[in-house]
Amino acid sequence: MPGPPGVYPPARARELSGGYRRWAGILLWLAIIIAVLVVVAFAVSLVLLVQADADSGKAAYGYLAIVLWVGIAVALPVLLAVGIPGAVMTRRVRQQRRAGIERP
Repeated sequence: MPGPPGVYPPARARELSGGYRRWAGILLWLAIIIAVLVVVAFAVSLVLLVQADADSGKAAYGYLAIVLWVGIAVALPVLLAVGIPGAVMTRRVRQQRRAGIERP
């Protein structure tokens, strides 16, 4: 008798495919790019607001800043939708590499 009935060894980790690893990298880089664009858009909107406040002839810059804020508001859910799965997938790939289950 090898052991008590109903006791099984721990499940073996599944091997992740090359496509899975590739998509993990793509999603992570898309999230990084979107985050950088959001930060740049916020900085540009602040510059536009300062210019609109300094000169009444450049009041249209304030409206451009508002358009950038709307773009940021639209980009944040996209950033979350891309970044969270990308981070989870990348974590799984790294765990598999640490465990030594690597496809040649």
